[in-house]
Amino acid sequence: MENKGDEEVEKLKTKFRSAWHNVKYSWALKSKTSFSRNSPVFLLGKCYHFKAEEDEDTLAEAGREAWNEVPHRGNAESFRRDFASRVWLTYREEFPPLPGSTLTSDCGWGCMLRTGQMMLAQALILHFLGRDWTWSEALNLESLDTGTRTARAAQRLVATLESSLPGYQDPKRPRSLPGPRLQAQGGSQSQGAAEEADGHLRELYHRTLVSWFGDSPGAQLGLHSLVRLGLELGKQAGDWYGPAVVAHILKRAVEQATEPGLASITAYVSHDCTVYNADVIDIHRSKSFAQSSGNPSPLDSQGPTSIPLDSQGPASIPLDSRAVIILVPVRLGEDKTNPEYFNFVKSVLSLEFCIGVLGGKHEQARYLVGFQDDSLIYMDPHYCQSFVDVSKSTFPLQSYHCPSPKKMPFANMDPSCTIGFYSRTVQDYDRISQELSKLLRPSARDKYPAFTLLAGHGRDYDLSSSLTPEKREWPFIRDPCRTTTSMGDFVLL
Repeated sequence: MENKGDEEVEKLKTKFRSAWHNVKYSWALKSKTSFSRNSPVFLLGKCYHFKAEEDEDTLAEAGREAWNEVPHRGNAESFRRDFASRVWLTYREEFPPLPGSTLTSDCGWGCMLRTGQMMLAQALILHFLGRDWTWSEALNLESLDTGTRTARAAQRLVATLESSLPGYQDPKRPRSLPGPRLQAQGGSQSQGAAEEADGHLRELYHRTLVSWFGDSPGAQLGLHSLVRLGLELGKQAGDWYGPAVVAHILKRAVEQATEPGLASITAYVSHDCTVYNADVIDIHRSKSFAQSSGNPSPLDSQGPTSIPLDSQGPASIPLDSRAVIILVPVRLGEDKTNPEYFNFVKSVLSLEFCIGVLGGKHEQARYLVGFQDDSLIYMDPHYCQSFVDVSKSTFPLQSYHCPSPKKMPFANMDPSCTIGFYSRTVQDYDRISQELSKLLRPSARDKYPAFTLLAGHGRDYDLSSSLTPEKREWPFIRDPCRTTTSMGDFVLL
């Protein structure tokens, strides 16, 4: 009896804690984001200019305007569509309990995992759809204004408190909304039909990709899978995850995914801020279990999580090769980011093969995707939304896309972060390594690069011969025999 009473008390505490988080992360006032018309904006390797050629003199006097008030001149609309097409993963509530816990929400602790999911989603967009893909409904998203947030927060708070009362029954309500409309364009009827078919195919890629990040135990790359992988290494649901830890969890999640559509891509995590070129090339040329065992292609799979392969997707990758997501945990300073690294971060976010940076403020993870002048552009996971059942073929996609960007000064960036890159083939990696080598070349001003690229394999340097296999895999777990002082996930030299 006593154990049963304790369980009821714990459940009640969890509900009230969830209610508080729902208010805290949904009732926040939204300040308008300002952009300069006189400076270029970079977003994951693409450059946009908001100044129209015919209005140069007028716009020079206009100064800065709020994001929602920027007229569609120059590339403003293109930037808006591009940003809103990125997959947005935020706090969620009311999903099935996470492994090893009774938690049904990740509010207050899961921001770094959500940020890692966003980076992984961007890599998969490059893999399956390409960098030029944009969502047809990107410009039709509802603005997350203050009134909408407060109303939803109040509704969630009342619902949570009511459900805590004895005998309360939750009324049935629909969970899904109609899917986005696909509009065919083109002059002739045949061209219109072809474009409509192509649009439907790309929408299938998009919807399937998002479903892999669903908040249910069966989602290949969902929060439940990431928490389960964290449990294997002593991390509990409710703990805070650092960017280096999340990089390794993402690597394992991709490697262990059983979805055939993910057989053509894998991940690599650098060792002690060093990328070994031969290791990356070997991974490119390795075969997944599905490839080596002759499992059916995704085209033969059925259900909402199957993805077909065509000439626009990973079919362009040789059958004996796989694309590689390269994750590089770094530390760009001690207590705060060293200003000497600001230009480095700008250079990285200007590369077309960059998939962003896992970082943000201290203990407030954000997905860094671009910059303008001295401000970073990011996607914020600190917004609580309701659970979406992605197993339904027409689940709503709107809550997985952010209608407006946010900015923060470079000076507020936490020094601990993880940089991501996408490499499709060995030939691509040759070009990527050459560009990164130029970027990382020490100069008179920048004596200490953020990370290094070395020829050969990691084993050739025998840096961890005295470590156990677990410690080789997880470099943030240091050998107790070493006397070097550590800070966070890294060793400061």
